[in-house]
Amino acid sequence: MFKEKIPATVITGFLGAGKTTMIRNLLTDTGGKKIALIINEFGDLGVDGEVLKGCGAENCTEDDIIELTNGCICCTVADDFVPTMMKLLERESRPDHIVIETSGLALPQPLVAAFNWPEIRTQVTVDGVVTVVDSAAVAAGRFADDHDKVDAMRAEDEGLDHESPLEELFEDQLTCADLIVLNKTDLLDADGLATVRSEVTSRIARKPAMIEARNGSVPASVLLGLGIGTEADIENRKSHHELEHEALHEEGVEHHHDHDHDEFESFVAELGPVADPASFVEKLKGIIAEHDILRLKGFADVPGKPMRLVIQAVGSRIDHYFDRAWAPGETRATRLVVIGLHDEMDDDAIRAALKAL
Repeated sequence: MFKEKIPATVITGFLGAGKTTMIRNLLTDTGGKKIALIINEFGDLGVDGEVLKGCGAENCTEDDIIELTNGCICCTVADDFVPTMMKLLERESRPDHIVIETSGLALPQPLVAAFNWPEIRTQVTVDGVVTVVDSAAVAAGRFADDHDKVDAMRAEDEGLDHESPLEELFEDQLTCADLIVLNKTDLLDADGLATVRSEVTSRIARKPAMIEARNGSVPASVLLGLGIGTEADIENRKSHHELEHEALHEEGVEHHHDHDHDEFESFVAELGPVADPASFVEKLKGIIAEHDILRLKGFADVPGKPMRLVIQAVGSRIDHYFDRAWAPGETRATRLVVIGLHDEMDDDAIRAALKAL
């Protein structure tokens, strides 16, 4: 049925789960397929796109990587995603496969539903939705739904007296999946991994395929070619917002519940050169913990080094590595995207702490 349609793989997952690393690995071995990549970032600095363009593989060229920055793809389907797809499909040399990396804050359901739009459905199909899970975070109870524990702690922390939007987002991304990748399993023992599998399984009624991965290493033959046609099954993958809207509608209550990200905010911090990367990273850990930073990522200028330093932080875990040489004429600079919850981040204090480094 889909032989004449271009297959598209939607890769979703919470902030820092390892989506970009997995895609970078994918682009180095595509099995001969010409891949077009659409990246949706949260924040103004296109870190993920720059990392992918610097991977050195044939499919990491400027023409094959399209960035949609500073706007959640699930909220800008009509304004950004559909026009981008149409331009891609109008190319003389069309891709063999399209890979879409959503923001870690995005609901995949509206994006998948967009593949039913008349302009798209005759030319493209959703080969599958891949949800990447940070296994180490789940094992640590980051998304645990322990109501007894919450009740016991409410007296000490008024912030717990509400449902977590992050928890709902996590479940919505799992609900839409055709394949769940339990990433970062190298950070867990057998018992920890069993806990993660149980926790993830308990969150969803559907039972999609589930695999394990280390450092986002998943073969193209596993990620691509699922042949699901997910857009035809979107009614069975509804998000919390959709289910809530339907319930209220049945009760005769008018309800307009927009999915927005007002609870999140991001900014770009511009710093000076980083003389000692190891010391810089250790100090970053303290700032992240003190200021409740959810995600931090960017590039650093290390004097005396011809290559730029990539920094990717999720909580207290920070990865850093040199990815490519600074290009001729490119301004060497240290720029970091900081993402956190609106009510918990003090932008000025964080900027001051970072500049003090």
